Amino acid sequence: MALPPHGYRATKPRARSAQTGDPLLFEDTSSGAPDMNSQNYYESGYSIGSGAVGGQGPGGVNNLFTDPVANAAMMYGSSIANQGKDMVNKEISRFMSVNKLKYFFAVDTKYVIKKLLLLMFPYTHKDWEVRYHRDTPLTPRHDVNAPDLYIPTMAFITYILLAGMALGIQKRFSPEVLGLCASTALVWVIIEVLVMLLSLYLLTVHTDLSTFDLVAYSGYKYVGMIFTILCGLLFGSDGYYVALAWSSCALMFFIVRSLKMKILSSLSADSMGAGANVKPRFRLYITVASAVFQPIIIYWLTAHLVR
Repeated sequence: MALPPHGYRATKPRARSAQTGDPLLFEDTSSGAPDMNSQNYYESGYSIGSGAVGGQGPGGVNNLFTDPVANAAMMYGSSIANQGKDMVNKEISRFMSVNKLKYFFAVDTKYVIKKLLLLMFPYTHKDWEVRYHRDTPLTPRHDVNAPDLYIPTMAFITYILLAGMALGIQKRFSPEVLGLCASTALVWVIIEVLVMLLSLYLLTVHTDLSTFDLVAYSGYKYVGMIFTILCGLLFGSDGYYVALAWSSCALMFFIVRSLKMKILSSLSADSMGAGANVKPRFRLYITVASAVFQPIIIYWLTAHLVR
């Protein structure tokens, strides 16, 4: 019996289906898949160039930036952001002027040395008046009488480091105790400045003293505190009390002579009248009280560090 030729069974059903016209159950895909890279592949379904939803494609994104309404909204938002930035800068300038703060740090090495000598030996200094140039006070580097914040800041940091060393020598060092020393010293300065501002306000004393000036004069006590602690560590309690007496007297003399040029000599026209004899006396009380208060704070902040 002769076998049918190869492929006989595959060709014969196709011929029968073509003759009878019956539908095929499965589509013949043996001829190969369509080319997906061809241009007409997506035409029957989804067109990438034109977009299926609302026709938004690359052309729609470009139209967003060319839309006048969108541009107006962006400009409006930018203007609101700039106005908010200006308001924040204005509010910060109300409480702290950056230019004024730079003035108090305009120092050099020569000024620092002269100022430290003036703080420790103020008795030989003659001219205590702050110099001006076109109604503007000279910077500290050009006038040794001008207050600065560089020396108080550095002296405060040195005091904290020296306090840590003193506590370590006495086997009493701990981060909590050192933090208490730093916070106490800072709080005393804040209280002193607030009391001075309140006193000047209640007594209606018109002066050109600013808050930064008061912070500077109040912070100069840290120089005497450093000198007192060093003498106490080197020479014991006797050296501590001698240094305390010297630094306290020098600081009181310095404060009285410096504030005298700011407070006592600032008698304005509105203070001339029925209370003309009272106001200078109150000004003197404020000056003396601020000077006498310095040795008390120095002793309070240094006595526990020297034993």
